[in-house]
Amino acid sequence: MNVNHFEIKKTALLFFDILNGYVPAPEPGKPSVLKPWIQNAIRLSKVGRAAGLPIFFAKGNHRPDNATTALILTDTNNSLTPWPNGEVTKTKMHAIAGDKSSDVLADLEPQPDDYYIVKYRWSAFFQTYLDLALRTRGIDTIIISGGSTDVGVTSTLYSGRDLDYNMIVVSDACGTSHDQRAHDMLMELILPRMSRVRTTSQVIAMIEKARG
Repeated sequence: MNVNHFEIKKTALLFFDILNGYVPAPEPGKPSVLKPWIQNAIRLSKVGRAAGLPIFFAKGNHRPDNATTALILTDTNNSLTPWPNGEVTKTKMHAIAGDKSSDVLADLEPQPDDYYIVKYRWSAFFQTYLDLALRTRGIDTIIISGGSTDVGVTSTLYSGRDLDYNMIVVSDACGTSHDQRAHDMLMELILPRMSRVRTTSQVIAMIEKARG
């Protein structure tokens, strides 16, 4: 099997946590300015839809009272800030069930027949119906875009790899709000071991070649 092998009929697009709650609202009277990696995700979604790829949105959907969020002992929070006096506390979630914060970013043009994978942990596979939906459609390859690279995207890639999916991570259509060094290290040193790492333009070229 060649590293360039790509079957469009066995491929799905997975957008991870590209939600209102993670995208800064525009200033009053000013147009929305999206980060470059989100702009690339939008490019990818348009090409994927035109090619007929099934679209999956993994979306955080936490209870407002944080009752589905567990306290586990870690040295720091997600931003690598040590806990004050060592006391671990639940932090405010960015994507809340029943709130617009959990809605997929409108720029991705979510459609009723897309797949919405409601999740409560980092991996989009953990206790969701993602694996079932993919296997039912005969999907063996997942193109993944989203954020944060060093949190849910990588967790999902590890899970997908262990479930024997061919994973393609779109390096410039993923992003982090934590530390860019983590994103770069993952794309260069870790993720090539479990997936194919490609740019948005490279993935679009793969899709268009397969269509042709």
